[in-house]
Amino acid sequence: MSLATVDANGRPSLRTILLRGWDRHGFTFFTNYESRKGRDIAENPRAALLFFWDKLSRQIRIEGSVQKITPDESDAYFQSRPRGHRLSAWVSAQSRPIGGRDELDARMSAIEARYPGEVPRPPYWGGYRVLPERFEFWQGRPNRLHDRLVYSRDGELWTVERLAP
Repeated sequence: MSLATVDANGRPSLRTILLRGWDRHGFTFFTNYESRKGRDIAENPRAALLFFWDKLSRQIRIEGSVQKITPDESDAYFQSRPRGHRLSAWVSAQSRPIGGRDELDARMSAIEARYPGEVPRPPYWGGYRVLPERFEFWQGRPNRLHDRLVYSRDGELWTVERLAP
């Protein structure tokens, strides 16, 4: 999915990330809390998600607030990751400048030596959940007369309306 965030100065940022779960509460992803997306969310806890299927001429846009998931949820997911992925969470100061590939390799060697067995979750790494407040379902149609249906949340109630293409 694509995740869009905005920093405190209104500068947008968009990137493709992995959706790791969804349920009636929202859509979950994991990252370094000190990454650009983590800093954006700390400054402005709102986001937009985009799922796009070109061959089907369909997309779903989701907008909502963002909150960190519980440490227990983050721990459980972290322990399900392959060992190398867990180690890399310690190695990478995500979104920060780095001197070169050799520096990353040296950090990896040091972390592998530090954690020969279990790899704990770094305190700066975990999950977020996007709590949806708006869904837009788009279906491409001939002559650009696309279908657009928007579901908006007002408290516990959802309303639906059709938008012009």
